[in-house]
Amino acid sequence: MTTVAGATPADIRAAQQLCERARLRTLPALRRAVGRLPGPLAPAGAYHFGWHTRPDTSEMTDEAAEEVAGQEAEAADTAWEPGPDSGKAVRPALTYLAAEALGAPAERAVPGAVAVELVHNFTLVHDDITDGDATRRGRPALWKRFGVGPALLAGDGLHVLAMDALLRQSDDRSGTAAALLNRALIATMYGQVRDLGFVQRPWAGPSAVSVAEYRAAAKGKTGALLACAAALGALLAGGRPREVARFAAFGRHLGVAFQCADDILGLWGDRLRTGKPVGNDLLLARKTIPVLLALNADAPAAARLRELLSREGGSLTPQEVPEVLGLIGEAGGEQATRREAEHQTAMALRALAAVPMSGEARRRFAAMTAYLTRRSS
Repeated sequence: MTTVAGATPADIRAAQQLCERARLRTLPALRRAVGRLPGPLAPAGAYHFGWHTRPDTSEMTDEAAEEVAGQEAEAADTAWEPGPDSGKAVRPALTYLAAEALGAPAERAVPGAVAVELVHNFTLVHDDITDGDATRRGRPALWKRFGVGPALLAGDGLHVLAMDALLRQSDDRSGTAAALLNRALIATMYGQVRDLGFVQRPWAGPSAVSVAEYRAAAKGKTGALLACAAALGALLAGGRPREVARFAAFGRHLGVAFQCADDILGLWGDRLRTGKPVGNDLLLARKTIPVLLALNADAPAAARLRELLSREGGSLTPQEVPEVLGLIGEAGGEQATRREAEHQTAMALRALAAVPMSGEARRRFAAMTAYLTRRSS
């Protein structure tokens, strides 16, 4: 049996191991960084990452929590332990893979791995507030647990600490690395704004969101940070500008494939595994690619789908979601989305074709792309 880009199930397991290795390699520096958040924001940051603290500060006064946070920051290597929901460390894994592909030790890429993980989680914190998502990784989102104000401040703090992780190196590449991260954040912002604007547009007609617009938004919203993760690894490894650019192109295409897989999970995933209510994207009128492709299909199910989604003066009810999901599948939306993910994955790997690296390094990148587009959570 083979999957995306010729990767086998064994390769996907290997990719999961690469992510776990990246998570463990990044964790000490990451929790030291989060421990520098001021006052009660440090426990809030630890909660978001799925870490648990000793002692629990959730019921303490602000003054007591601040004192504990300061103590934990001074002994960060022992104060925090990773919990079961610390995230997959996909972006740090890409940073380390790029550095190692160019012959550098993984340790050289640690600042980049920490920076992209901090920024990724900064965007998650703000996304949950913007989208009104009450859960993250199967438990209350940070804003639901600590309030909108503390969540915004904690997210902003993660952003600042990400820049500091790169700039505190004070070498000839730190400024370039920080600029690369900043440009990725600008692209992410534009992608998120476009995606947010899609909600206000109709499902059908001349003002409907096109698949091309979806791809452009996904390259920013999701692909920009994946591109940055790989490019930072190449940059910190001493890669030439052309090599750094090729790793960035890999990440942008991978981002579209990743978003396709995420959209499939949002509609048909197992809630216990994804931590998100199934079909919630439909109720919120989010323009995900399985729906867009299904609406454009030449099939009776597509016509019925357009009728349901475009009726005047009403949004979907939870009772209608199963029927709509069935119509999307019947119109071929899921299969067309998987084909789009395969296409974007092939383009991602093609971007690395001209970069000299070992066969083992290429297999690892292929395994990672398969894992990210065939995941179940």
